[in-house]
Amino acid sequence: MFTGYYKPKGREYKLLKTKWITFKTRLLTTIAVLLVVAAGWFLYIKFEGTEPSVTIDGLSSSIPAAKDISVNLSDEKSGLRSVRMTLTGDGKEAVLLEKQYPAINLIMGGQVFDETLTVRVEPKKHGIKDGRAVFRMTVRDYAWWNWWHGNRTVIEQEVAVDTQPPRVSVLSLQHNLTQGGSGLVIYRTSEPCPDNGVRVGENFFPGHTATRIFGPEAGNLYLCFMALDYTQGRGTPLVIEARDEAGNVARAGFPHYIRNEQFKQDVINISDRFLDRKMPEFETELTEGSYSGPVDMFLNVNRKLRVANTDSLKAITTQNSEPVLYWEEAFLRMPNTARQANFADHREYRYNGDVIDRQVHMGIDLASVARAPVPAANSGKVVFTGSVGIYGGTVIIDHGFGLFSTYSHLSSFNVQTGQIVAKGDTIGQTGTTGLAGGDHLHFGMIVHNTFVDPVEWWDPAWIKNNITGKIAAVKAGNLTVSSN
Repeated sequence: MFTGYYKPKGREYKLLKTKWITFKTRLLTTIAVLLVVAAGWFLYIKFEGTEPSVTIDGLSSSIPAAKDISVNLSDEKSGLRSVRMTLTGDGKEAVLLEKQYPAINLIMGGQVFDETLTVRVEPKKHGIKDGRAVFRMTVRDYAWWNWWHGNRTVIEQEVAVDTQPPRVSVLSLQHNLTQGGSGLVIYRTSEPCPDNGVRVGENFFPGHTATRIFGPEAGNLYLCFMALDYTQGRGTPLVIEARDEAGNVARAGFPHYIRNEQFKQDVINISDRFLDRKMPEFETELTEGSYSGPVDMFLNVNRKLRVANTDSLKAITTQNSEPVLYWEEAFLRMPNTARQANFADHREYRYNGDVIDRQVHMGIDLASVARAPVPAANSGKVVFTGSVGIYGGTVIIDHGFGLFSTYSHLSSFNVQTGQIVAKGDTIGQTGTTGLAGGDHLHFGMIVHNTFVDPVEWWDPAWIKNNITGKIAAVKAGNLTVSSN
């Protein structure tokens, strides 16, 4: 029968007591170790030594009258504490940005770990004059280093405050242009301007440094070949734009006259024979199911593919020109040829007597005999050889300063990309590739990204009056400078 609990005695009692003391000691030791480890880990985290990360976009060696600077700040471990941005110059310090970030508490650290800020810098507003200045930015986090002031990132850069736009002096006097035609303006800027050129309507034609023509003493002298597309007539605004290294922009008008042009209306009859012969060439270039039947396929080619192919040619010419005047005198027209189509002919396409489409022809078609040799219209550098959709086999030659000639519907090539060719060198043979109804050469001229009338470039008098004569006059120094 149970009469009470068991009570150890003597040696057994001592043994149990020893075991309890040992267990208690080990438990307390373990707890103490865990607390020390936890405290050490916590202190390790709070005393982390990683500085805040700072990325600045828009800061250069020069600061103009007004400039936006984008700043990204991040600190993943302790959180952002503060940021301060200043510009010091002319004995004055301008505070551009000063911000304190909230903390969860002093132990847990900051609430904000990443932020992007845009700061507008306007030196004049802060009374800082043009000249040397120092841009400084300090960012701190919520780490416990530096007596609880946190890790610090400091960015300091010397800059030049330049709030004055450059001055533009126009050296060429007369600028007579025709709708769909080309022109040249020569000008000087008062300081280096990495971005400059002529804006024609909404289109911008970049200027090129002219030291290879006028020598190193030319300084900030620029040549800009410009163009009016076939839609731009009288009243189209022409303005020189120049942006200096600080970003200040100057705009200057210059004397010019624009002559309107009337372009020919043409009718192209599309036959079933033509469709059966040519449309299979374009099956791989159109999305399957995007057309139904030969006529619909032709419309896709003549509209959508035409735009895409023309854009491809423009992409090549906007990216590949060099500031070298490769050519001289009038451009060569392919000899012994009859002109079958003019520049900017407004074509009406008919099928079985019905008008099905309208397009504008961006070149001149010249026909001779089948597979006739095609000469380079002038000296230059070949920047493209290959097939381009409706244009078929095509060669593009860079003549320098944004001026190009194009040769399309070729059956074969005699040149390769990168090759320097002389005026009259055979570059290929005519053909029927692309959307060509018969063997001929489609010849085009492009200024930067705009197709222009090649007839001007075939005319020695036009070239002397509008291009080479201007260059010669500037070389001779006989022109009165027009400043804006």
